[in-house]
Amino acid sequence: MAKYSIGIDFGTLSGRAILVDISDANTVAEATLEYKHGVMDEYLCDSRIKLPADYALQHPRDYIDVIEYCIPEIIKKSGVHNSDIIGIGVDFTSCTVIPTFCDGTPLCFSEKFNDVPDAYVKLWKDHSSLPYAEKLTELAKIEGLEFINRYGGAVSSEWLIPKIMHIADKSPDVYNDAEYFIEAADWIVWQLCGKQIRSSCTSGYKALWHSKEGYPPSEFFEQLDPKFDNLLSEKLNAPVRSIGTKAGLITKEWADKLGLNANTAIAIGNIDGHATVPAVKITRPGQMLMILGTSACFMTLDERELNVREIAGYVKDGMMPGYYGYEAGQACMGDHFAWYVKNMLPYEYKLEAQRSGKSDIEYIFEKAAELKPGENGLIALDWWNGNRALPCRSGLAGCIIGINLSTKPEHIFRALVEATAYGARKITDNFRKYGLAIDSIHAAGGIAEKNPFVMQLYADIMDMEIKISGSPQAAALGAAITGAVAGGAYDSLTVAAECMGKLKDITYKPNPDNRGIYDALYEEFCRLYDYFGRENDTMNNIKLYK
Repeated sequence: MAKYSIGIDFGTLSGRAILVDISDANTVAEATLEYKHGVMDEYLCDSRIKLPADYALQHPRDYIDVIEYCIPEIIKKSGVHNSDIIGIGVDFTSCTVIPTFCDGTPLCFSEKFNDVPDAYVKLWKDHSSLPYAEKLTELAKIEGLEFINRYGGAVSSEWLIPKIMHIADKSPDVYNDAEYFIEAADWIVWQLCGKQIRSSCTSGYKALWHSKEGYPPSEFFEQLDPKFDNLLSEKLNAPVRSIGTKAGLITKEWADKLGLNANTAIAIGNIDGHATVPAVKITRPGQMLMILGTSACFMTLDERELNVREIAGYVKDGMMPGYYGYEAGQACMGDHFAWYVKNMLPYEYKLEAQRSGKSDIEYIFEKAAELKPGENGLIALDWWNGNRALPCRSGLAGCIIGINLSTKPEHIFRALVEATAYGARKITDNFRKYGLAIDSIHAAGGIAEKNPFVMQLYADIMDMEIKISGSPQAAALGAAITGAVAGGAYDSLTVAAECMGKLKDITYKPNPDNRGIYDALYEEFCRLYDYFGRENDTMNNIKLYK
């Protein structure tokens, strides 16, 4: 009798669940639900409460709606008996933070806080905590605390502690009444199994936790804010376990509500990008995962704890048990392209796209693909949503160099695509600089799976062959793989990844004819990168006049 696992993937705008046959990783049913409240970055819910700049909030009710709709839906579609579903895995955007009461109820569900923005979910791309991230980074360096080096020498405004600092400063009632601050992935696991158990992945990459040392010392947090005297002892006080292990069994309430067996195992939660590692068969050093979505992530493994600088971080058991997982990223990738189409694409191009039966973005991608390397005469920097690595400065903004009166829309758009590929190469070069082997690249995400032009351009600029994920829902598949391990189908996440991970037969190989021009343009990119990213504060200074 076949056995199955469920993977639930919570994205930025929607959540989805897939039901997977654990023997061959084939998806037998899937369901998706868009979040009712979406991303709240201008107003809170349906109210007139205006949100401050750089806020990006969500409503946790949307996440519950995904579970309540998607899981019964995939069971109904598949016809699979619930006794054959052995486990559930969860992945989530990160760092996405929820303030809760002691029983896990989000503060925003209460009447006292339902009109207080900081009581809602702070989504990963909420950048309102930038000053607090800078304060934390500066104090850690002054105090000579070693943990800061594990995160490339800087902490991101997207992470847990800066977001809590922001809440404590701007909304002290929220901080005082919140009995826990928890990542959304861990919160979902808490809801499903009734136990608060945090993930080595979310805790390590986003909350400054270390497998041997735990969190930084409590005295450091009290220096950040005197109110933090209870942050470690109370508000973050929960056990941390490795990904690829079981958190517990589903509660009777949820089993009855969803139509699941009471013995269904719930896996430790995971970050969406990191869940993709086993989904594309990355199980050893030398392999790098490149996730190309709204933003971009780059991840690789090593047995050694190497002091790799200017990255997002490295964590023991953060991606695959038994390895240190090294991560860097770009804060803007697909959002980069969507911004251009929404705000900059000329009306006549939109009309031509309509006449040809194409979407706006399909049309401009085709126009950009017709150009030869270097033909646009432009170089862009990939900082449209800040910078995550090399260096980590969330306040940096993008730019385009070389525009003149002959510049066309497709020239600019191709420059934006090339900028993300140059940024990917810079991150890969930095991994190698500190001793990490990058012998093969596995790519996932909607762009990787659907856009041959972009992937060939990446192969040319990075001068490496790129293999493509075999699942259109790679993160959800990765979550389902952890669910299969939690349910006892495999002895380890490594074995499960080898058996259930998927890659397409198609690969993208670099075109040697393009190498010379792209190598030269990459040098220019690096020169501009250092000038605007390290040598002056122009990108930050011009914001002072807003």
